[in-house]
Amino acid sequence: MEFTAALIQMSSSDDPAANLEQARTLVRDAAGKGAQIALTPEVTNCISFSKAHQERVLCHQDEDPTLAGLRETARETGMWVLIGSLALKTDDPKGRFANRSFLIDPEGAIHSQYDKIHMFDVQVSETETYRESAGFRPGSQAVVAQTPLANFGLTVCYDLRFPHLFRALAKAGAEVLTLPAAFSPVTGIAHWETLVRARAIETGCFILAPAQTGRHAASEGRPRTTHGHALAVAPWGEVLLDMGKAPGVGLVTIDLARVVEARDRVPALFHDRDFTILHAAEAG
Repeated sequence: MEFTAALIQMSSSDDPAANLEQARTLVRDAAGKGAQIALTPEVTNCISFSKAHQERVLCHQDEDPTLAGLRETARETGMWVLIGSLALKTDDPKGRFANRSFLIDPEGAIHSQYDKIHMFDVQVSETETYRESAGFRPGSQAVVAQTPLANFGLTVCYDLRFPHLFRALAKAGAEVLTLPAAFSPVTGIAHWETLVRARAIETGCFILAPAQTGRHAASEGRPRTTHGHALAVAPWGEVLLDMGKAPGVGLVTIDLARVVEARDRVPALFHDRDFTILHAAEAG
């Protein structure tokens, strides 16, 4: 009923080779500290605002060196690895990439994969605008990965703002929800911890949220900055781990008995009722 998870906080650049080396070092560090699963952040392989640069350096899944390298590291360490997500080329007619999360087993095999469903199309300030759907195609299938450690529900970053997805994953058997992220500093300060804790409380699940952090080096185009603060949150809403702003590895013990306990205390996950909406016009 217990296992040790390692959250990995990174500051990826737009150089996939350098990012792979950073990720492999941190995963090996997690294994050396006794973790049974290590989780990397969103877009582990490449953070870039330049579509032209992405076209040059990104690969299709079968040819991607980051996926191959981290599969080898999982096999080498005998540990589960959640690759938070990789930016990957696809056969999309519009030329859009996939933002794809992978769960790798201790033999190095791909156990499960999930394409981010919700695209980050927002203007968070006068100078900070994102149009993820212009470069990435959305997924359409939620995933619960059944493993000897736990049942993991896979999500990515902006999915956090859609509680029905988290609730559906929990109802489908998820005990631990993975939430790799590259959160904006503006929305991160305002909403990150509050929403992560809310999703944990609503579902009675642990949430493991590895994160990108800091200013990300860019060889082309403007650099990006992310919020950091990788979080592990318990089913009752307690923050078990907050990694602040520094890259590195953070360990947390996951006791699945706490999932049962939280859901027994407040079984709201099972209290759904159908309802209709009345649009009442103002009298007079």
